[in-house]
Amino acid sequence: MSVVNGLLRPLFDALLLPFRSLPPIVGLLLVSLVASVGMLLVFKKTSNQAKLEAVKRQIHACLFEIRLFSDDLPAILRAQMEILRHNLKYLGLSAVPMLWMIVPLLFVIAQLQFHYGYRGLRPGEDFIVKARLKEDPPSRPAASLQAPPGIEVATPAVWIPSERELAWRLRAREWGDYELKLRLGGQEYSKTAQVSKQVRRRSPERLTPGFWNELLYPAEPPLPKESSVASIALAYPEDAVSIFGWQVNWLVAFFVLSVAFAFALRGRMGVTL
Repeated sequence: MSVVNGLLRPLFDALLLPFRSLPPIVGLLLVSLVASVGMLLVFKKTSNQAKLEAVKRQIHACLFEIRLFSDDLPAILRAQMEILRHNLKYLGLSAVPMLWMIVPLLFVIAQLQFHYGYRGLRPGEDFIVKARLKEDPPSRPAASLQAPPGIEVATPAVWIPSERELAWRLRAREWGDYELKLRLGGQEYSKTAQVSKQVRRRSPERLTPGFWNELLYPAEPPLPKESSVASIALAYPEDAVSIFGWQVNWLVAFFVLSVAFAFALRGRMGVTL
């Protein structure tokens, strides 16, 4: 997973670089268009297009039969049962291409979440940084968090024994990209922090290596495997995409746009959905 994420992070950064200063919906439109083209190509190559077309014709025939025999209850019920049977067959034919698409789509969603799911910090805004330890220490751990100019460490560490957690309150002072330094047990760990209005890759949590950790939190390289720290979290506010003044979750917008583009392009690409 580290290798895959190491390739995908700069790829998505480069893809979205021209749209950083624009409204989030602009970059999301491009990504949705590219995703829909990719999904159509996969669907075309991995599905039985002839059988899908035949099933669709049979469904249309049943719908026509319902309209034609609208006063014949047995005929209508028979046609409805046929529609159900053909729909189940259609779902079966669509299962194979969906399986081919689901894995790359998960990687795409995981990357986009950290560009569109959180907004950057603002100057004057307070935020919390938490470091959770892997094991219970015998006493309060000696730890420090250092921030570069532009970010102020507003409070000393608060130790929460029941959570094995150290927590600091910090305050953003100036726009910029920063790197915080956590020192604990003779080791130093870094954590990115962004004070920015732009659409950027933001990492709310840095975890130890592991398949699920790296799949769900790919925005930063994982902590060292031998680290005594299980995670370092920075509480970015969640964000939404503005569409004609409506605040919409980015994932909803992405799926709606991808489906709309797929249906708009299916004829040009010769794909039966």
